[in-house]
Amino acid sequence: MTTYKVLKGTNIQAVSSDPSNPIEGQVWYNTTDNVTKGQAATAAGSWASGGALNNGREQNTGLCVGTQTAGLLYGGDTPTPGGTVNTEQYDGSSWTEVNNMNTSRRSGGGYGTQSSAMSGASFAGNTGETNKTETWNGTNWTEVANLNTTRAGGAGAGTSDEGILFAGNNGSNDVAVNESYNGSSWTEITDLNTARNYLSGLGTTTSAIAFGGELAPSVTGVTELYNGSNWTEVADLNTARTRSGGAGTDSTSALAYGGGTPSATAVTELWNGSAWTETTDISSPRTSGGSSGTATAALYSGGNPGKVTTTEEFTGAGAGVTRTFTDS
Repeated sequence: MTTYKVLKGTNIQAVSSDPSNPIEGQVWYNTTDNVTKGQAATAAGSWASGGALNNGREQNTGLCVGTQTAGLLYGGDTPTPGGTVNTEQYDGSSWTEVNNMNTSRRSGGGYGTQSSAMSGASFAGNTGETNKTETWNGTNWTEVANLNTTRAGGAGAGTSDEGILFAGNNGSNDVAVNESYNGSSWTEITDLNTARNYLSGLGTTTSAIAFGGELAPSVTGVTELYNGSNWTEVADLNTARTRSGGAGTDSTSALAYGGGTPSATAVTELWNGSAWTETTDISSPRTSGGSSGTATAALYSGGNPGKVTTTEEFTGAGAGVTRTFTDS
C-alpha cells in the first residue's frame, strides 16, 4: 500500500505551530489547535479583510508603498478635508502611526518601500498643486529637491533612491511630463504618449507601467509601458477607470483594482505583460485608496465613499494557502 511517506518522503509530523514555509502537499498535525492541516495552492484569486487604518482617508492613490506585509501609507484626505501629514505603516495585520510628513498632501504620486519612500506630485493641504517632494528613510520624512513641473494627481515607479514621477495636472491642463530622481535632483525625461490625471503607476525606472486615469471630462483605460527610454501604448484596461489601486513589481505583471468609472467600482484586473484579464473583485467598491504589493499579494487601504479605514488583502491564484482538514 502506498503511504504518505512514500508519496512525500516524510511522515505527518505533530508540531505545536504551523511550519513557517510549508511546501505544496505538506501535511502536519497542529497539537495546539488539535487539527490536521495541509498546504495547498490557491485555485483563484481572493480578497480578505486586513487590519483597519487608524485614520480613515482617501485620495491616497500613489501615496502607499511597500508590500502586503510591510506597507507605508501617507497623506491623503481625512474626514477633515485638506490633506494630512499622517503616516502609518502596516506589518501584515495592523497599522501603526509613525512620524508625520512635513507638508500635508493628497492625490499624490510616490514610490518605494516601507523603509525608503518618495512623495511628490500632489495637492498640498488646502492649497493647489505643489512641486514639493519628501523622502522617507524608515524613521523620518525629509524635504528634498522640488519637481521641475508643479502638479498633482501624478503616479510614480521606482525603488530606494531612484524613481520616476509622471503625468498629473498642473492646475490648468493634464500633463504627460515624466521626471527622474537620482537621489538629489529631478530631471525631465521622455513624456508619456497620453497626458492624463489621477492615473496609477508602478514598477522600476527601466520597467514601469501606467494605466487608467482621467482625460477630462471622461475616464480612460489607456495603458503604457516604460523601458527606461520610451513609453509605448499597449492594450487598454477592460474597465476604464481613474484613481484605482495598483500593485506589481514591473511592467510584466500588475493588478488594477477599484477606482472610479466615474462611480466607485470593485472590478479587479490582472496584467500579464500583454493583456488585462478580469479576476476576483474587491469586497467593497471604492476609489482613491492606498495600494501596494505584488500582483499575487496586494494591499488596498482606505478610500471613498466614506473615507473609510477598510483594508483588504489579495491572494492571487497559485499562491500557497494553509487548509484545515475537517470531519464534515
